[in-house]
Amino acid sequence: MAATILRLPPVSELTGLSRSAIYFQIAQDTFPRQVALGARAVGWRHSDIQTWLDSLPTRTTEQSIRLL
Repeated sequence: MAATILRLPPVSELTGLSRSAIYFQIAQDTFPRQVALGARAVGWRHSDIQTWLDSLPTRTTEQSIRLL
């Protein structure tokens, strides 16, 4: 089964992070590293992005209510 590769716009949309925030977090080793697709193209494995999203802490309902 082939891995699904996402380019930057879908990664940004899924994560809610800007391009610069994604690359900053990669430099901090807190975001999945991209994979080379060619000489000048990169992408991210969808599974890596999903694992990263799943690892984020979630807000409780009480925390969300306090923000309102």
